[in-house]
Amino acid sequence: MENLYLTFSLDNRDYAFEVRYLVEIVALPPITSIPGTAGFLKGVINLRGKVIPALDVRLRFQMEPMEYHERTCALVVQLDELVIALIVDKVNDVIRIPKDHIDPAPKIGDSEASRFIIATGRVGDSVKILVDLTKLLSDEESHAAKQAGTFGT
Repeated sequence: MENLYLTFSLDNRDYAFEVRYLVEIVALPPITSIPGTAGFLKGVINLRGKVIPALDVRLRFQMEPMEYHERTCALVVQLDELVIALIVDKVNDVIRIPKDHIDPAPKIGDSEASRFIIATGRVGDSVKILVDLTKLLSDEESHAAKQAGTFGT
């Protein structure tokens, strides 16, 4: 599984993360909102009897919200002890990006979202933006997500 990345789209841009974090891809199930959580933490989903926090990656990256559609899906990932569903516009595919095609992320601007980007991957004529999933949540946000995931269990 070395050098394998799952690619997904947000706002017509291609992003990717290491496939080793992926548990499964599911059609977006109904989301139950949890009051008092950050706006990008949309709530929780029930995945075969397990309550999992759902994070809208588009909102986490400070992009404009978008209505969910038939291609919107949840990428269920395992980040240490936290299992979380990442809501993305659409999933593309799994690709191999050799290490020599990965470059450090350019320092363009200092937006909050840039802290999640670790590198860029050259694939043919295109560039994939490589995301560090472990930085999507601060320690406090991760704790809140874990708490949200314990509801109903």
